[in-house]
Amino acid sequence: MSNNSKHPVQLGYTMPAEWEPHYGTWLSYPHAPETFFDKLDSVRNTYCEMIKIIAEGEQVHVNVNDEEMKKDLEKRLADNKVTKNVHIHLFPTDDAWCRDHGAIFVKNVERGELAATVWKFNSWGEKYPYKKDAKIAKKMADTFKLKSFDSKLVFEGGSIDVNGNGVLLTTESCLLNPNRNMDLSREDIEKVLQNYFGVKKVLWLGEGIEGDDTDGHIDDISRFVNENTIVTVIEKDENDINFEPLKDNLERLITYTDCEGKPFSIVTLPMPDSIIADGKQMPASYANFYIANAAVIVPMFDCKHDKTVLEILRRYFPDRKVVGLPASDVVLGFGAFHCLTQQIPK
Repeated sequence: MSNNSKHPVQLGYTMPAEWEPHYGTWLSYPHAPETFFDKLDSVRNTYCEMIKIIAEGEQVHVNVNDEEMKKDLEKRLADNKVTKNVHIHLFPTDDAWCRDHGAIFVKNVERGELAATVWKFNSWGEKYPYKKDAKIAKKMADTFKLKSFDSKLVFEGGSIDVNGNGVLLTTESCLLNPNRNMDLSREDIEKVLQNYFGVKKVLWLGEGIEGDDTDGHIDDISRFVNENTIVTVIEKDENDINFEPLKDNLERLITYTDCEGKPFSIVTLPMPDSIIADGKQMPASYANFYIANAAVIVPMFDCKHDKTVLEILRRYFPDRKVVGLPASDVVLGFGAFHCLTQQIPK
């Protein structure tokens, strides 16, 4: 069911923070050889480990392209002893990044009602095929028979993060990029975000990390871990290409305040060692973690900072398992665990 006569905020809908209770998580199964090359089998194994962890605390919905892919997923889940809470949908996709092509769910807390926001998806500025991906958000909404709010904004879920209390984080390099919404100003885009997600304040960072083909999604840079705390990645090597943009983002965050004018607590995470493939730097970042009901799933890159990052994040999620999963193969597709997931609020 579609409703475009009023914006979500006018009907009392807001976007909950990721750590708020989930009904479930929606995913799209990895399949594109041009995304993961000869690492697809390894990526699928890690993916099913991720499903197992998520399914311990909530429902998991997975898009697959066909019966053959469904059987492959079912076998891997059986091998991982995943026997409940997984629902498979024959919804074909072009790629695995459900955070970006999927619906983004909002909630009316007073009525306990969910709705879906459905956006225009153009594969991060017409970079890759996306005809199948562009249909997924509506299919997700229809599966749950939810009211859907369709926006004309070209937009992806990985470009924002919210604190559940009126504040949204995003980047200029992505949302102001002319390959998305050439005719819209910063003020225009802020108004759409406020109308659809029920936020009062939009905080803009600058650029993303090197190798990020999304033009700088926030989920590779800075994330809320509670209403008042933001973790942000920094690069200490002044000669590294990420040093200056991440320094600029940190300097901005230090000046920002919440809806009541209070500064945020800013916690820094190191950047992992560079991962180079075909002469290009991959967008490896510890910020691309996913907060599920029972766990926080953190990308690990087999480097000296892995343990430190887990220790830092455990301070902010004492009631969840903070689990590291190998992500060096996953990031060859230019994303990690947050990019693969989309939460469904409870």
